[in-house]
Amino acid sequence: MLVWENKNMRPWEDPNLVVPDKRVVESPQGAWLIVNGEKVLNMCSNNYLGLAGDTRIGQAAIEAIQKYGVGPGAVRTLSGNTKMHEDLEAKLAKFKGAEAALVVQGGYIANLVAIQTLMTKEDYIVSDELNHASIIDAIRLAGVKNKYIYKHNDMADLEEKLKEIGATDKQVMIVTDGVFSMDGDIAPLPKIVELAKKYNAITVVDDAHGEGVLGNARGIVEHFKLHGQVDVEIGTLSKAFGVVGGVIAGKKQLIDYLRTKARQFLFSTGISIPDAAALIAGVEILEQSDELVHKLWENGDYLKSEFKKAGFDTGVSETPITPVMIGDEQKSIEFSRELFNEGIFATPIKFPMVAQGKARIRVMPSASHSKADLDIAIAGFVKVGKKLGII
Repeated sequence: MLVWENKNMRPWEDPNLVVPDKRVVESPQGAWLIVNGEKVLNMCSNNYLGLAGDTRIGQAAIEAIQKYGVGPGAVRTLSGNTKMHEDLEAKLAKFKGAEAALVVQGGYIANLVAIQTLMTKEDYIVSDELNHASIIDAIRLAGVKNKYIYKHNDMADLEEKLKEIGATDKQVMIVTDGVFSMDGDIAPLPKIVELAKKYNAITVVDDAHGEGVLGNARGIVEHFKLHGQVDVEIGTLSKAFGVVGGVIAGKKQLIDYLRTKARQFLFSTGISIPDAAALIAGVEILEQSDELVHKLWENGDYLKSEFKKAGFDTGVSETPITPVMIGDEQKSIEFSRELFNEGIFATPIKFPMVAQGKARIRVMPSASHSKADLDIAIAGFVKVGKKLGII
């Protein structure tokens, strides 16, 4: 509960609220953007593979509009289940090596669908302490009474929590991010699966930042060769795939159950027709070549190496996600403003997105960046870092 000095003050009237600068993008997504009328280098996008601005994806959307129109017109259980939706789900299931897939409006919604629909109030959930907000909210909204939080990526602590639960006729769910979005480290999924089997739990992995990045773009399950061993695989279609939407993949029986029971699916219209068509095109691009994935990793490795050489703390990242640790929230905002003045667009990440005292600039290289682009970013970060006493 929030405590206010003035009890009559409403939360949004708090004079101490820190409001970051609003940045408005006025150009297509890419390595460079027009933001607030200025041309800037884009270093904070989730557009990992550069597909958001890919003309092939845009053309697929245009052709779908010409053939089918824009909106599906109703929820998918009525007249809104188009051929585009069905084709996309089949394409995604095959791409991810799953029996079936369900596409919903976003990755956040996908976590709500899976956790709220599969769990009852009397079941048990064991969740990593750094899981994404959508997982935390899904657990809260599911009303699960028996919640256990294990230390980040600590498998000994996870096992302790499972031992504490012990034998039960209720369902036990272990849920984790695949790639942790703020730090860029990877969940030890093989060990999680091993413990799930040992203690008769089901596994749920949110692979929003693993798709397009790990396992030749197919995600963490492919990365660790765990097909058929992860019960629920959740992802987003707005990051590496460059469009919008969320996906849940797993056994056909699971997906059929979600189609029948998930309130977020039953009572809300699905993604638009051009979105579905664009996503089909995106999957086809990744089926044909892993060139973009290799370019992403090449860029991420180079950027991280140069930042470390300059003296920046980049945390524990194992992926192209590159946090530049600042600590102080106000200084992270100042750092971002100074970068923007240097023509570099990189936003501050602060509480509640990360713990207090852990503010950072999360730098997000893309396959669309050239080495020259990255050198500009590195030079700008070094200049600002020295000015503000970070390095």
